[in-house]
Amino acid sequence: MHGPRPPVLVVIAVLAGTALAIVLGLITFGVQATVEPRGLPLAVAVPDGAPAPLQQAAQRVASQGGEQVSWRVTSPAQARRLLDEKTVYGVLELPVTVVLSGAVNPAGTQAAQQVLTAAAQAASAAAGGTAQPVAVQTVHPATAAARTAPLAASTLLWLGTLVGSVLLVVVSGRAHRPTTVPLRLATAVGVAVGATCAVLALMALWDSGMFRSGQIDGQLVGFLLLVAFAFAAVQGAVLRLTGLAGMAILAPLYLMAPAVAGQVPELLHPAYRVLLWSWSPIRFATEAVRSLLMLDTVPPDVLAALWVLTGVAAAGLVVLLWPGRRRGAVPPDVEEPAASQRVPRAQSAA
Repeated sequence: MHGPRPPVLVVIAVLAGTALAIVLGLITFGVQATVEPRGLPLAVAVPDGAPAPLQQAAQRVASQGGEQVSWRVTSPAQARRLLDEKTVYGVLELPVTVVLSGAVNPAGTQAAQQVLTAAAQAASAAAGGTAQPVAVQTVHPATAAARTAPLAASTLLWLGTLVGSVLLVVVSGRAHRPTTVPLRLATAVGVAVGATCAVLALMALWDSGMFRSGQIDGQLVGFLLLVAFAFAAVQGAVLRLTGLAGMAILAPLYLMAPAVAGQVPELLHPAYRVLLWSWSPIRFATEAVRSLLMLDTVPPDVLAALWVLTGVAAAGLVVLLWPGRRRGAVPPDVEEPAASQRVPRAQSAA
């Protein structure tokens, strides 16, 4: 049976290349191109019993920003609790102190600092006639490595486990041997442990102080292992069901990670927030790692990540442990021998 004619092949190649460019552009560069604050959650704080002019100044600040900012007027203590819970990305403590947190996504912190600094200068000018320098205070200060590590760790865990999972399919396919349940399970566990060890080694190389200070502890290591195993399980499940064709699903998730998981939802276009950010497993892992690395408390994003990743791991395990097909059937994750390699039944019987 002959393949498609050359003109048809050219058309297919052109359409496939064009479609790939559009899809990758939408899920990567398109996210960055549409970044803009939309309801960025911030707090303006005044002490209880503050003088009326200060209360009025807080209300004036809260009335500014339009749809780009969502303000909360509260006390300094409550505002810092909201900051630790990541309910707000920054606080303006009147008269003129901007409070930020190293435990908040850097993209959200950067956007918050710009808005809060402008609001503080406007409030200062309204009160004294001239804009005063704005003091910036950072709680849970983070080094460059600590700011980079959460997204880097989650992305590398996805990539490291994916390479191991794909190699299992490729090697088994070339040997024309179906993958067994013990082999699939051992691969998932093995690549999860290996990828986690690699990430921890890199974090030690980037900033060994995170280990000495206790930021990287047993709780964080255990969570990284859960993330890696959940990733390996779902990757193995997709590859078992679809074979190497599953890479069309799994590879774009790696490309999406820096663009989507690295942002806060209030900076994303609503379409990207719903279609990509809302379900991305890498963003759940990223924000939870950031909280476990920088905070002593357990904010809601850690609990949400535990539920999501445990569910992902369980779903992947069901597929990995499901009994195989009847004997003689070739599963999708094993390539069928080429015609030249097949042995006729009559010859094999002889």
